[in-house]
Amino acid sequence: MSKYWNPAKSQLEDIPGMDVSKLSIDTLTVATRFENPGTEPLVNPIYHSSTYIMKHVDDYLRILKESGYIYGRLGNPNSDAVECAINAIEGGAGTLVFTSGMAAISSVLIGFLQAGDHVICQNPCYSATFDCLDKILKKYGVETTWVPAGCALREYEQTIKPNTKLLYGESPCNPNMTVLDLEAFGKLGATRGILTLVDSTFASPFCQPAIRYGIDISMHSCTKYLGGHSDLTAGCLTFKDVQNWKEMKRYQSSLGVQLSPHDGSLLLRGIKTLHVRMPRHSSNALKVAEFLERHPKVQYVLYPGLKSHPQHDIAVRQMVRGFSGMIAVEIKGGVEGGKAFVENLHLAQLAVSLGGVETLVQHPATMTHGPMIMSDDERRKAGITEGLVRISIGLEDPGDLIKDFDGALEHVKV
Repeated sequence: MSKYWNPAKSQLEDIPGMDVSKLSIDTLTVATRFENPGTEPLVNPIYHSSTYIMKHVDDYLRILKESGYIYGRLGNPNSDAVECAINAIEGGAGTLVFTSGMAAISSVLIGFLQAGDHVICQNPCYSATFDCLDKILKKYGVETTWVPAGCALREYEQTIKPNTKLLYGESPCNPNMTVLDLEAFGKLGATRGILTLVDSTFASPFCQPAIRYGIDISMHSCTKYLGGHSDLTAGCLTFKDVQNWKEMKRYQSSLGVQLSPHDGSLLLRGIKTLHVRMPRHSSNALKVAEFLERHPKVQYVLYPGLKSHPQHDIAVRQMVRGFSGMIAVEIKGGVEGGKAFVENLHLAQLAVSLGGVETLVQHPATMTHGPMIMSDDERRKAGITEGLVRISIGLEDPGDLIKDFDGALEHVKV
């Protein structure tokens, strides 16, 4: 702003010898550009550009060696801004953001594994996505071993082979809320010279800074708590070692899984309120979990903040700023009991995903881990019971949520 108001002018008008009035409308439509002189916006603008202008041909190599932007697939200012923010929270050597959480996981497997390698994965859900990923790895000669969530670290040790290159864990685990001892997991990888990767989406880096427990790569589906508003899809990897960051940066550019500027802008906006949202998610979830644990139509509740949780002591040690907002609850009455509960809620919404401001519920046995995705035997092995309901507690008033859950439980027949 200025006390001397003047119309905005095109950069073309500043070029010596250029008579803008003699240019055709076709040229003016394409070539007119405005440069905002000497101002810095408080909020980063969204850089929609797929390519960036250079003054000299030598700028190309200079930018590759030093800094700057060339082409959207190689990086953009919005991604850099959000990577900086996430890395500051995680306490890592560097962060990269991807188009989704699965894009981040897939990039690690493609980038750090090769034919003949062995990877150990800990995940009870064994959903269609991971089943497909397992088949892809085997197709390219990578051996996979799946260990049950919540198993003792000695089961990992017993499964390690001379060609084991990656230990992949999740904590808390989807959907059964088992907690992995991150410090012991990190030490196991470090002593054996094996890379460790942990999916910490359910906790968020606010509640559980995985890198600080010796984990090599911390992964998040940023679609969830980091974004926080159910309006973007993204993933991130934070690295303990800058050399691994550099290695993955090359693969990210080649695979074309760079986060879009628009989603990068939304994600950065969400991160700015993470420290405000997560304590409320955690306090709401604890109140709801305590209510559900006392209810006669509930078989059991799994929430790391409850003393009844099998790994509560580990959770207390490593979830340093709250226990997040994810609850697993077994409703009596099997499949019909679970369905009756989720279909009779009014404030909580029946939808997949998690980590947004709204409370979401889903019934794994008939939805995300249902007949089209897993067999009955696979569900039993994964601990996906018939009445299991996964709840992502939002930011509503906890008393109102409890009333909503209480009313829905009235429809459960036992």
